[in-house]
Amino acid sequence: MARKQGSHSDITGPKVRAAALRLIARHGCAAVSMRQIAAEVGVQAGALYNYTSDKQTLLFDLMRRHMEKLLAAYDETLITGTPTEQLRAFTLFHIRYHLPRRDEVFVSYMELRNLSPENFLVVEGLRRNYEDALEGILKAGEADGSFTLPDRKVTVLSLIAQLTGITNWYRDDGRLTQEQVEDIYCDLVLRTVSAPR
Repeated sequence: MARKQGSHSDITGPKVRAAALRLIARHGCAAVSMRQIAAEVGVQAGALYNYTSDKQTLLFDLMRRHMEKLLAAYDETLITGTPTEQLRAFTLFHIRYHLPRRDEVFVSYMELRNLSPENFLVVEGLRRNYEDALEGILKAGEADGSFTLPDRKVTVLSLIAQLTGITNWYRDDGRLTQEQVEDIYCDLVLRTVSAPR
């Protein structure tokens, strides 16, 4: 019998994804069993299959959702001005979006190897859409002489890796405030593309 709108699936489904995300971020997908996820949620292992067909589907769902939400948030962000101003805005968006989502970021980058080939292609396509947004900014900066790049594609991948890496080390109670770190990162990014600060 199909579950009715407003049934436990609306509550338990998100709990399953949240538990899977926490466990996979902590232990890695290969080390996490469906039984562990069920125990974390507080349901019988067999009940998980009401919400996902298997662990591969669950992992894919987590990674796809992360990228789709990232792209939607980026689309809603006002990125305007000169290429230099756009690159600064992209940098701030990336940091501010990713810092509160450390588990999602970790799983999305570290667990690509555990996706099936067809699921990998979907997630890789979504990642490419985000990379294309940054590449468009860099291309505009090259065209108007603002940026000097040795290789645009490599620069895109390098900048995204650099910006995403902040989730590995930044702490709210650290030596620098988030705003100070953002300023430093903007400076580093602009130096990377040889842009005037």
